[in-house]
Amino acid sequence: MKLFSQRKGLSKVRTKVQVNSIDDALRNRLWNVLNKHHWKILRESYDSYYREPELRLFIEKMWDEYFKAPIDTIPYVWSDIYSVLRKYFFKCKWFRVYDFLEFVVDNFPYEEVNKEFMKECNRVLEEELSAYRFVGKQITQITAEEEIAEIEEALESPIKTVRVHLENALKLMSDRKSPDYRNSIKESISAVEALCIIVAQDEKATLGQALDIIEKRIGLHGALRKAFSSLYGYTSSAEGIRHALLDETVTLSFEDAKFMLVSCSAFINYLISKVTKAGIKLR
Repeated sequence: MKLFSQRKGLSKVRTKVQVNSIDDALRNRLWNVLNKHHWKILRESYDSYYREPELRLFIEKMWDEYFKAPIDTIPYVWSDIYSVLRKYFFKCKWFRVYDFLEFVVDNFPYEEVNKEFMKECNRVLEEELSAYRFVGKQITQITAEEEIAEIEEALESPIKTVRVHLENALKLMSDRKSPDYRNSIKESISAVEALCIIVAQDEKATLGQALDIIEKRIGLHGALRKAFSSLYGYTSSAEGIRHALLDETVTLSFEDAKFMLVSCSAFINYLISKVTKAGIKLR
C-alpha cells in the first residue's frame, strides 16, 4: 500500500527493479526476516544450559563452508556470533546477501522455519521491487508468480531424475556470478526427456519416439505433441531446433533459459497430471 506522501506525490515511489543491486531498505527488511525466524530460534536456544546440537552444527558449518574461517574462532555466546553475522550482512556485496540467504535455508535444520522464511522473503522481495525470488531453495531472477508456481510444482516430481535435472537447470541459470544458460537449457530438456522415457517405458526411445508412445497411451493431443517435438528439435534429422539452440556459436540469454525452464516445468506438470488420471504408476 502506498503511503500518504507517495499518493500525494510528495515522496518518490520506487519504479526501478533491483537487478544488480540491493538498496538499504531491501537489505534492512531481509535482515529483519532473518531476525524473526532463524536468529530468534538461535537466540532463544544457543545460550541455554542445553544447546541443541543441530544448531551448533549449523553455526560451525557456516563458519567452515560459507566464511571459510577456522571454527575455533566462533564466539562462545550468541550475542557475539550475532554481531559477526550482522556486520557481514550489512557490509557484503549485494549478491553475497542472496548467497547468504541461500546458505541459511539450505542448511538450517528446521524445514518449517525455512519454508516460512522463504515465503516472507518473497513478499519483501516483491514489495521492494527486487528482480529475484526464492524458487525451491534457490534465489533466481524470476518475478512472475505463475512461473514460480510451475517450477516449484515440477520440483516436487515423484521422479528423482526429473527433479535432479530441474534443480541443476535452476542452479545453472541462477548463478549470479557466472550463469550457464546453455547447460541450464540442456538440463531443462533432459528433465522432459527423462519423464517421457519413463512414461513410454522405453529407455532407448528418443523424445520424439517417446511422445508418439505417450500420445497413444494416454491421449496426448497430437498438436501438443508436435509442438513439443518441434520446439526441442527432436526429429529424425540431426538438424532440429534443439541443435541450433544449443550451438556453441549462438549467444543465449537469461530469457532463453527461463523460457525453457518454465516451459519444461509446465509440460512436466501437465504430463504427470495426465498420467495420474490415466492410472499409470510412475516408477
